[in-house]
Amino acid sequence: MAATAAATQDGGQEQDFSRLRVALSNYLSEQTGRAGVQIRSLERLSGGAIQENWMLHVDVPAGQWQGARRWVLRTDSPTAVNVSMSRAAEYAVLKAVHGAGVQVPKPLWLCRDPAVIGRDFFLMEAVGGTAAGHRLVRDASLVPDTARLCRELGGNLARLHLIRPPVDDLNFLPAPAADPAQATIDEYRGFLDALDDAFPVIEWGLRWLQIHKPKPEAACLVHRDFRTGNFMVDQGAVSGILDWEFTGWGDWREDIGWFTAKCWRFGNTARVAGGIGHLDDFMAGYAAVIPRQISAEALRYWQLMAHVRWAIVAVQQAERHLSGRQHSLELALTGRMVPELEYEILKLTGDSA
Repeated sequence: MAATAAATQDGGQEQDFSRLRVALSNYLSEQTGRAGVQIRSLERLSGGAIQENWMLHVDVPAGQWQGARRWVLRTDSPTAVNVSMSRAAEYAVLKAVHGAGVQVPKPLWLCRDPAVIGRDFFLMEAVGGTAAGHRLVRDASLVPDTARLCRELGGNLARLHLIRPPVDDLNFLPAPAADPAQATIDEYRGFLDALDDAFPVIEWGLRWLQIHKPKPEAACLVHRDFRTGNFMVDQGAVSGILDWEFTGWGDWREDIGWFTAKCWRFGNTARVAGGIGHLDDFMAGYAAVIPRQISAEALRYWQLMAHVRWAIVAVQQAERHLSGRQHSLELALTGRMVPELEYEILKLTGDSA
């Protein structure tokens, strides 16, 4: 009986998958203006605890898009962290930054019709290379010239930071805060207050951030997840910066603190620039676009902000698993990172109180 039930379940999944391919094929035929678009393969990509990414290998019979195409479909995970933007908003951001010259996958189409796959999604061109952080920080064959890659990353981040409010196509974003650091501290306190358990080390980190809060700087568009693991590298060069769902108006130093935070160096802690290379190279690429530097004091502050934020997200993701809303080994293991992040919070605040 158990075997029969399992076979029935597998059969149902195959039918669902078949219906999904048909629905997507019909949708792509409409978007390309060509009947008979075929999806040769449809594969869920690894990662993505908050969003899902699917690789599509598509044959378009004629017209502008004729030929074999590699497109990525991006949609929501069954449950989502509440600070993640909608796919429609993320698509608009992707279009804006692509137009500003940031190296991103070219956005193609946005679908908000639930009849297609049941959730909003958008499609973008696939880019080559790898985003695997643990490989990029250690495999010299993937990054033979770390200084060059760091400069490219710095230049891309600076081009993003050239986008300043107001921007009509991004008017859905919350208005920029007069004091981005204070607004972030208040937001993180709200997240902690919503949890059942107490996290005194994270609270201590927030208190330190409150006491040492820097003078606000002019708002610009910030990625808020610019880090190793969220950009593709192909033949040693940046081929695409990914995962724009946390983008908003903020302080430019926030992105640099996140990129250089120890928790995102994938064990290669001596290389401050994302585990890839040296901060001087990264900032040289940045300064070639926007002539400014980040002070050691500001870097420490925003690195601490990064560890506090990641600790809160780790707690939230563990709660998603423990609540039963989404059983996931990945979410559960993310929760196990909290003590390590708390230790780094204490180290970063250790020289002053």
